[in-house]
Amino acid sequence: MKILAPCRVTRTYTQQLVAEPALVFPMLCPVREADWIEGWDPLVVITGSGVAEADCVFVTAASPHDAIWYITRHEPGAGVVEMIKITPGITACRLSISLRPATGGSEAVISYTHTSLGPAGDEFVRAFTEALKTQHWL
Repeated sequence: MKILAPCRVTRTYTQQLVAEPALVFPMLCPVREADWIEGWDPLVVITGSGVAEADCVFVTAASPHDAIWYITRHEPGAGVVEMIKITPGITACRLSISLRPATGGSEAVISYTHTSLGPAGDEFVRAFTEALKTQHWL
């Protein structure tokens, strides 16, 4: 057994949105994201309801291996969704999104915690800066 200290980084930021949380939350979904993210096209979505839900699993194209996502928490009433993204050989990531009402719409508090799974993940974690996290959703 090999036990390692984690090579890990957490970045959290707040995004201002022009719609209320009840309108935004359903869009935080592997199916519905195709409506607002250009080029978003998961390879497969495994869901009983047809949209995001707890225990929904989806796969997205990534290099060198496709990424596997697992929704661990899905609470529309609280405006909270959390998921794990595993990119084999690169990182294990916990993504947490919390919506709250704000003037003119809502705020999304978005937090990524990336843990390296090897040398390529170490490089990713070192490069995951404050500036990078706000450029796109990872």
